[in-house]
Amino acid sequence: MNRPSTSIVPHLILWGILAFLAVFLGWPLLHVFRGACIDEGGFSLTYMLALVTDPIQLQALGNSLTIAVLVTISCLLVSLPLAWFMARRSFPGKALFAGLLLVPLILPPFVGAVGLKTLFARAGSLSALLIRMGLVDGPVDWLGRFPLLGIVILETMHLFPVLYLNLVASFANIDPSLEDAAANLGAPPWRTFLRVTLPLAMPGIFAGATLVFIWAFTELGTPLVFGLRRVLPVMIYDSVSEVGTNPMGYARVVLVLLISALGFWISKRLTRRAQRTATLGRLTVQRQETALRGLPLAGVYLFLVAILVVALLPHISVLMIALSRRWFLSVLPEGWTLAFFGQALGSDLTQRAMLNSLFLALTACVIDVVVGFCIAWLCVRRKLVGSDWLDTVAMLPIAVPGLVIAFGYLGCFSAHFPGSWLDPRTNPMALLAVSYAVRRLPYMVRAAHAGLQQTSITYEEAATNLGASPLRVIRRITLPLLTANLLAGAVLCFAFSMLEVSDSLILAQSEQFYPITKAIYTLMEGLENGVNVAAALGTWAMALLGAGMLWAACLLGKRMGAMFRAG
Repeated sequence: MNRPSTSIVPHLILWGILAFLAVFLGWPLLHVFRGACIDEGGFSLTYMLALVTDPIQLQALGNSLTIAVLVTISCLLVSLPLAWFMARRSFPGKALFAGLLLVPLILPPFVGAVGLKTLFARAGSLSALLIRMGLVDGPVDWLGRFPLLGIVILETMHLFPVLYLNLVASFANIDPSLEDAAANLGAPPWRTFLRVTLPLAMPGIFAGATLVFIWAFTELGTPLVFGLRRVLPVMIYDSVSEVGTNPMGYARVVLVLLISALGFWISKRLTRRAQRTATLGRLTVQRQETALRGLPLAGVYLFLVAILVVALLPHISVLMIALSRRWFLSVLPEGWTLAFFGQALGSDLTQRAMLNSLFLALTACVIDVVVGFCIAWLCVRRKLVGSDWLDTVAMLPIAVPGLVIAFGYLGCFSAHFPGSWLDPRTNPMALLAVSYAVRRLPYMVRAAHAGLQQTSITYEEAATNLGASPLRVIRRITLPLLTANLLAGAVLCFAFSMLEVSDSLILAQSEQFYPITKAIYTLMEGLENGVNVAAALGTWAMALLGAGMLWAACLLGKRMGAMFRAG
């Protein structure tokens, strides 16, 4: 049993972490609220009310909500059967498919949008194929006609693994005796699934769906690339130059934050209610997976291959753009080359961007390892007043979009520290590293938290009884036992920081400070072969993040889903 700590050191660590989160999470959010709700006459909701009365603002809000709702529903439709088969059935190649299903996470949607634009644009592959087949008379601009649909499809292909990971864990943890009891009472399989399995899996559904909804609602890069300006994230991005002069930007950020927080709160309430039902579903008997053979096995293979082909289409198209000399009104590229991969590593812009991203991701990773371990250690190994609040505050970045944090940093620190190293207009590197760290801190907290819960405290107590100091116990006992968990969390923090989108697009305003994602976006807007070089740079980044995801998955195994859980 853990005893209340009387040492001053844990309390200093607790208050130090709370101060860090207050400065780099709470203060920027407070600044955003002040900018939106306080003017020269004091408190005012004028600008907030303008968002729900102005037709243009309402259209942007409606488009953002439509995208988020459709992406969440689409991810659920894809992930539900997928997770059920992966959790309940065994078949040859299952481990390979389980790894491949995480691949869509390794490419930011706005990079994949480059590939989809090439496939579905007026002069793209689909038009060329339909013309060759005689089904249309001339080129058709599919994305120009249906930009919203393209965004929904692309974000669904990117985000369904988040919901899938939560569902797999939920289905695997349901006590099989409950489903057996329903079957013994005469319930058919579909009724057992609807009345027993699905209600018990609701905590995982709510947790994953919340992350997908918030992620899709606040996605900035994809609408930018598709040219859809009437969505809240893009309108916030367009108002970056007016920070400090036009309160409408602050008002839009507050609206995004309120909707994200409302979604998170509803999810927590629904999850808590569902968990009361799901308490009976705690696994007490080892589940025996049903082996698939014959026609059912062929059907599952066909379903999995179809999902992977569609989900990996953006990745394949980005790779083909990077390898193509020319791809215009042809089904496949005309000529192949590796020159763009060399340009992606050889130009001043890309070299500087890669070095910047490496520095920022490593710095953010170190911050997350130190802060994340300390938070988990205080919550699991010490009983301090405020430690429960600390865990809750550390998980807030899941509900607070990166778009909001970046905009808050830009307004807050440029106003209070003009011209200093904390002014993002002068040098954004420090705030970029901190913003990356704050955004990915929940991953490290959950990884360290799970490791400490699974590690017996007996070893640490034995070392203490032998006279080891608390610091020596942590260094010689605790940290070695948590190596796999901390390494997995660090790999995830590093990999996702390398391809962070919202923070990079908003905070990095000078070319010498561009990270990889801002360089890719800049290259997309360039002439000649800018898109090809951007695709090559995206492919290099995709390979790096893919290796990181694979390493983390090997270290964490089935606990990988806990890294992407909102509740």
